[in-house]
Amino acid sequence: MTHLHEPLQFHAEVAHAPPRPGTVLLVGAGPGDPELLTVRAARALRRARLVLYDHLVSREVLRLVPEDADLLYVGKESGRHTLPQESITELMVRLARSGKSLLRLKGGDPYVFGRGGEEAEALAAAGVPFEVVPGISAAQGMAACAGMPLTHRDHAASVVFATGHLREGSRDGAQRGGAGAACAVDLDWAALARPRQTVVIYMGVATLPVICAQLIAHGLPADTPAAVVERATLPEQRSLVGTLASLPALAQMHDARAPALIVVGSVVSLHGVLSREAAVALEHTEAR
Repeated sequence: MTHLHEPLQFHAEVAHAPPRPGTVLLVGAGPGDPELLTVRAARALRRARLVLYDHLVSREVLRLVPEDADLLYVGKESGRHTLPQESITELMVRLARSGKSLLRLKGGDPYVFGRGGEEAEALAAAGVPFEVVPGISAAQGMAACAGMPLTHRDHAASVVFATGHLREGSRDGAQRGGAGAACAVDLDWAALARPRQTVVIYMGVATLPVICAQLIAHGLPADTPAAVVERATLPEQRSLVGTLASLPALAQMHDARAPALIVVGSVVSLHGVLSREAAVALEHTEAR
């Protein structure tokens, strides 16, 4: 397969629009493990001719793309974007209008913090035909492999997904002071601090101390179970399990890094019994 390393140059070389545009597939690559791809997503990857893929798409998933297909990296990492989101969307539209069908590959599910909704809106407005292929979300993959069910009759009657991204100039950042004074996590803390629910926060490792402090300030007990799960579903998955009070120090001690999810709620207490590691240990014990 051909890796196209100059997306802006590729953008400029797109031909003038023919009367019939190509089709765009917005495909969820799942949480990382290629065995967790949907059948439809795997089939679409094997037929793809041009793939625009994000940072969190694993190499194992990309190996399903045919050798003679073109791969174009348009990933976004914190503080480092190959292309702004607007340019990515514009590129997709121009490619489709030039007659090229393409597969837009996103980690997890396109409609769960993947900006798939924004891209679908732009494609619809431009008159470009598109389809969405859902994927297992990062939160679902994490729940299964880390042994933290998103809902459980004894622990959580609801689940909330939120993003911990920094937002410029909001009030919590000013309260933090120092280098982070211009930034903050702008969330509905009262809603996140309700009892008997599981909270999963995407993209929040950098703001973990603020998140834990705000949840405690808005009513959750300091000893509420909480965890950071890195690279969920992959062989290098790691779970750091503590409480709202202890998790920031624990994450700093063990150098927690993105991609990771923050999980808050009593379902975290089931990790020691239900996690992938616990299941392997039980299997070895029974084998003896």
